[in-house]
Amino acid sequence: MAPLATAAPGNSSRDASDPVVAKEVRKKLVTLPFYGVFDNLAFKVDGDTVTLFGHVTRPTTRKDAERRVAKIEGIDRVINKIEVLPVSSFDDSIRVRTYRAVFRSGGLYRYAMGANPSIHIVVNRGHVTLEGVVSSEMDSRLAYIAANGVPGVFSVTNNLRVERGS
Repeated sequence: MAPLATAAPGNSSRDASDPVVAKEVRKKLVTLPFYGVFDNLAFKVDGDTVTLFGHVTRPTTRKDAERRVAKIEGIDRVINKIEVLPVSSFDDSIRVRTYRAVFRSGGLYRYAMGANPSIHIVVNRGHVTLEGVVSSEMDSRLAYIAANGVPGVFSVTNNLRVERGS
C-alpha cells in the first residue's frame, strides 16, 4: 500500500492542474539536495493532488520530495509512491561501472554534465533501468549497448526518450 501524506489545506484560488504548478513541482524535485544520476523521480498532478513515483537511493530524498511538494500553493494532498532502493554493495558497484560505461561511450559524456544529468541510471538488484531524455535514437541505443555490456548486470530496460525538435 502506498504511503499517503496530506498537506495542510491550501488557501489558494490557483488550480493545481495548471501547467505552472506542474513546472513548480518539477523544479522542487530536480533541486532536491541529494537527487542525482542514480535516482529517478516522476509525478502526476490531478487537481489538488500530486502523486510522486520513482526510485531513490536515499530514504531522505523520498521524504524531502514529499515535504517540498506538499508546500506548493494549490497542492492539498501528496501521495508518495517513491521506492527507496535496497542498500547493496553489488548494486553500488554496478551503478559505478554502468555510469562509467555509459558516459564514456561515444559522445554520451555530455548527458552527464550539469547538476541534473539527463540520463539517470537506476539499479535494483542487478537490473538496470535507463531513464531520461537524449537527443537522438542513436544516443539511446549507445547508452543501452554500453549498459548491457557491464559485467554483473542481469537486464537493462531502456526508458530513454528521444527529444523531439532537435
